[in-house]
Amino acid sequence: MDFAKMTSLPVRPRPSNSRLGDTTDKKHFTQAEATKTLPLVKTVVTDILAAGQRLQWLSDKLGDAYETDAEVRQRIMELHELLCELESIGCSFKDWDFKIGIVDFPAIIDGEKVMLTWRGDEDEIRHYHRLDVGVEDRQLIPTECLREEPGEASPST
Repeated sequence: MDFAKMTSLPVRPRPSNSRLGDTTDKKHFTQAEATKTLPLVKTVVTDILAAGQRLQWLSDKLGDAYETDAEVRQRIMELHELLCELESIGCSFKDWDFKIGIVDFPAIIDGEKVMLTWRGDEDEIRHYHRLDVGVEDRQLIPTECLREEPGEASPST
């Protein structure tokens, strides 16, 4: 079952009282800025993993009846709303097996657009990957880019 494709169904926008507030502008994160979002990101990813695992279970249980099941439709809508919540923070979910939770944050390192990457089993954001490769090719964030506060001069701006 292609859950990434299924969650592209249209949904109502989240109400303005969502856990996020209004943070819909696209941006590039420093490591420090991305780290500040982790408490909320972790909560949303936990909910995404639970919804995705439930969908996988329902898929196995229902077989061909999966696509017409009311609970499945409801769970897909829930999952889509959670993914939209992550996107409105400025990051994106990348773990379609719903095992660990992988999230990418757009960033710039040494003048190159990259993705800072966080995995659900990590306490901090310490890795990034280039846009032309995936999470499996991630590297450590250069020391000079770590814990940088917004507005400070850096090689990533």
